[in-house]
Amino acid sequence: MRATAPLVFGFFALLLAGAPASAYDAGAGRQKAMEVCVACHGKDGISEQPVIPSIGGQWNDYVVLALYQFRAKHRPSEVMEPLAETLTDDDLGNLAAYYSGLKPWTATRQTTDAALAAGPALAKQRNCVQCHGGPALPGQDSVPRIAGQHIEYLTAQLKSFRTGTRGDIDGNMTSAVQGLTDAEVATLADYVSGLAPR
Repeated sequence: MRATAPLVFGFFALLLAGAPASAYDAGAGRQKAMEVCVACHGKDGISEQPVIPSIGGQWNDYVVLALYQFRAKHRPSEVMEPLAETLTDDDLGNLAAYYSGLKPWTATRQTTDAALAAGPALAKQRNCVQCHGGPALPGQDSVPRIAGQHIEYLTAQLKSFRTGTRGDIDGNMTSAVQGLTDAEVATLADYVSGLAPR
């Protein structure tokens, strides 16, 4: 926790010192997105690549946080780190204003019957519901919308949190997934990926 304190302070200083989200330029964010984001995250932030998340309609503060983590090298990624380190604070705000203003993605698959039966209780037990904005997992503020994300992406992220190889600004996700079996990871990813984003 001590190691993450400067990162947490820096991120919230960035949010507090900057202008409100509405003051950022979504048009400039769109232009930057066309230059650096669309190739992977897709048109309007709807990813067609299973291991890359959709980000259209994602929460403003989460987009800023994710980009800040990549830029600060707190969230390792061979692709995102070099892209993020070229972004200014204004770029982060503009990209967040653009993507948060888009219509959210929709689920591309249906949850299996087995995951539909076991998923809600597991999501509640592991605090997914409490942190990610309720049973529909729509996210809130700096906690991402995860409903309807690609099952492959969700599986990879849960496993990365479990092994401690994904940046986790407050440790909540790493703690939540400790002790999950591979079968439980599969159930959660199956369940969440089939939820309709709201």
